Amino acid sequence: MTRRSRSDAGGGGVRVSLHELRQPGGRRMVAFASAAGAVALAASCAALPPHAGESQPLPQGQARARVTVVGAQGPVADHVKQRDLDRLQAEGRAESVRRHLGVLASLGEVHMYRGNSARLLVDGPQTFAAMKAAIAKARQRVLLETYIIEDDGVAAEFGELLLRKAAEGVSVALLYDSVGSLTTERAFFDSLEAGGVAVCAFNPVNPLERPGRWGLLQRNHRKVLAVDSDVAFTGGINLSNVYADGSFGSGRHFGSGSPSPDDSGWRDTQIELRGPVVAAMAALFQESWLGQNCPGALSPDPPAANAAPGQRVVKLVAGDPRHGVNPTYTALMSAIGAARHSVHLTMAYFAPGPDMIQALSDAARRGVEVVLVLPGRSDVKLVMHAARSYYAQLLDAGVQVYEMKHAVMHAKTAVIDGVFASVGSSNLDWRSIVGNNEIDVIVLGDDFGQELEKLFGHDVASSTRIDPEQWRGRGVVQRLLEGFGRLVEPLL
Repeated sequence: MTRRSRSDAGGGGVRVSLHELRQPGGRRMVAFASAAGAVALAASCAALPPHAGESQPLPQGQARARVTVVGAQGPVADHVKQRDLDRLQAEGRAESVRRHLGVLASLGEVHMYRGNSARLLVDGPQTFAAMKAAIAKARQRVLLETYIIEDDGVAAEFGELLLRKAAEGVSVALLYDSVGSLTTERAFFDSLEAGGVAVCAFNPVNPLERPGRWGLLQRNHRKVLAVDSDVAFTGGINLSNVYADGSFGSGRHFGSGSPSPDDSGWRDTQIELRGPVVAAMAALFQESWLGQNCPGALSPDPPAANAAPGQRVVKLVAGDPRHGVNPTYTALMSAIGAARHSVHLTMAYFAPGPDMIQALSDAARRGVEVVLVLPGRSDVKLVMHAARSYYAQLLDAGVQVYEMKHAVMHAKTAVIDGVFASVGSSNLDWRSIVGNNEIDVIVLGDDFGQELEKLFGHDVASSTRIDPEQWRGRGVVQRLLEGFGRLVEPLL
């Protein structure tokens, strides 16, 4: 199987240039236009909310008043909401749950979905197996949204499965990003359309393809699969061959032992969700489909097989640059500012600007355990150097920085105080913060938080800690690369 290195860096600025300049002449035009337009993106970074130190949560009564809890039949009564929120606190770390709910409420109205189950999926093989099993069981509708979809290997297997379901009478729709999937042959999409799959490119590269829906700077970086109203997936994983192996080697998986130095799989995290949040994710897909004026009507929501398959309370966070700063960034900044015990992040592309760096440093100085797992190898090296330009400041503040070198770290997760857990498509970089459509889920509670903590601990154990003394002695070339990375950071 041919493996192609495909950047998931979000499709704008310098990143597209570095990747697409390797492509034939017509694709160079996309790269140059995107790089030139990145100046406008950099200017929009000035709109970021300033870092304001430690976040202050609303009192419990005020916080709960701002929370709306939605079940399978819509918003629930106050006594049901109170029972759900009390159950979250009863899982453990009640004070931390109250605090982080209060911080979310301080940002505005909080819309949460009850009665869900949430399962972490580690790396491509486990994720693809779960997604294909879900599609195979589809009865009425499959909605698939991705930044990258290739035309061979893993993606070809998904394509065959989508065609099979369409032939069975299932309504199937695919929304892909035209820059992220630029090297995918048109014949692949034509074959899907011929087989009954509704196919649509987000902001087509060719402005004549769908007049009025063109914009190289705004990319759709979301990864969503919603099957019927029963199960949905999101996270960082594209339909790409780089995920064919897990990050612990072919045939190995999370918890199976230490990785070997020559492992080549990408390390990523996906989340499988069941319950009322699935319909909300399908609604976001439909919003994008209609907003792009995609051809064909989508199937209405089918009834769910199980109205409430679990007890997880989930907040869905959708980033759209037309509506301002990605709310995932704002929520993370506030949660870090409110942290009392721990901030644990895995991040594929880490070039967040000085405000986030200051928030992490402040948290460490007030005694919070702040630990970052970042790439030690990357498909976009300039972003890695931009991240390293902040290491000295972070290390001086007491932040622990680890680099994963046996695999490409591509996960985008956060777990704060063990009760605020985030999984999704958003990186901590300018593209995700102000330029891309993104999607993330926030799960509150100690039970799920501990699951993500366990996975984070495994990533730490598989990574190399940056020693402050050794870092201070790094060479001139490394420092120059960091300086250049910092210089162009707003374009990344």
